[in-house]
Amino acid sequence: MTPWLTVVGIGEDGYAGLGKAARHALLAAELVVGSERQLALLPHCIRATRLEWPKPFSLAAVLEKRGTPVCVLASGDPMFFGVGASLARELAPDELRILPAPSSVSLAAARLGWPLQSTPVVSLVARPLAALQAQVYPGVRLLVLSNDGDSPAAIAELLRERGFGSSRLSVFEHLGGEHERRIDGLADGWSLARAADLNLVAIDCIAGDEAKRLPLTPGLPDDAYRHDGQLTKRDVRAITLSRLAPSPGELLWDVGAGCGSIGIEWLRAHPSCRAIAIEADEGRQAHIAHNRDALGVPGLQLVAGRAPEVLDGLAAPDAIFIGGGVTVPGVLERCWQALKPGGRLVANAVTLQSEAALIAFRGEHGGELTRIEVAQAKPLGGFDTWRGALPITLLDVSKPR
Repeated sequence: MTPWLTVVGIGEDGYAGLGKAARHALLAAELVVGSERQLALLPHCIRATRLEWPKPFSLAAVLEKRGTPVCVLASGDPMFFGVGASLARELAPDELRILPAPSSVSLAAARLGWPLQSTPVVSLVARPLAALQAQVYPGVRLLVLSNDGDSPAAIAELLRERGFGSSRLSVFEHLGGEHERRIDGLADGWSLARAADLNLVAIDCIAGDEAKRLPLTPGLPDDAYRHDGQLTKRDVRAITLSRLAPSPGELLWDVGAGCGSIGIEWLRAHPSCRAIAIEADEGRQAHIAHNRDALGVPGLQLVAGRAPEVLDGLAAPDAIFIGGGVTVPGVLERCWQALKPGGRLVANAVTLQSEAALIAFRGEHGGELTRIEVAQAKPLGGFDTWRGALPITLLDVSKPR
């Protein structure tokens, strides 16, 4: 069966750059859907009705035409941060045909001589600039899909604030078209106030002596977080994350999130991980909002309120961390009830009362208890001695499938 919907990748070179299959699909279509810029690239010989994407964006107008010849225009490769991926989720494979063109990322890599397989790509299209924070490391090369013409200057400012002002930037405008232009410079002293709205930024990350360097491993330095003392400390945090064991696509509830450190480091484990931070204190909510942007995970969802009441209606989690509130009636039970089969629940206790609650819960549901005691060498007169932090009791339990 011939698919009724064809997604045509089109570049800045327009109709002239399309292959035979794409041209035939456009000539045979009854409806062509795309952005104003994309539709303007088509010649008059395309007789189909032309429809711009609605605002807010919706696939409804396309899906309503199921069974009639329709073409959708997409920039470059429709399956790379494009509308093709959205349509593929809604349609059966035999309903859809994808005809890609070179993406802006492929063109930029070709201009730079950068191998794509070792060059991370970050999209800021309709996404917060803070998402870039988690990708900036010394020696890394990045390709960034800009949201608009203001993005390059904002990227340069972010790099300066991180201590990466020596990083080299290349801005590519209108890649593949007759108006293609490249602007090179350093983040320090970046002078281009605004680029063309259609642009891509290549970054060669170079760290200065003052650069804020954040490891890939769990257990970021405590001073990476803004907090009021309600912070799962570095060593305990690393152990806690290892027990939570994040996997791609999984959802975490961070209950009694404090400054959000557990949820933030869960999200840093993989780009597709998801997390909800539940916190009742307004001051700590502000710390969470700051920390999630500063550490590059703006997707952390913040739920203001007190467990267990505020947990109703939240998406079922794959893992739950309870850093505070295990003695509050109903918190452990409500979390256990919401946890998906096969999911992990990890809870930390400092007081005798909270430890007793974990012991009682373990007696009913099983799991492992671990005592964590961390000491650091501190001065004592002219010598050093060990100063121990409060011991932590950690419960780690998996829900039967």
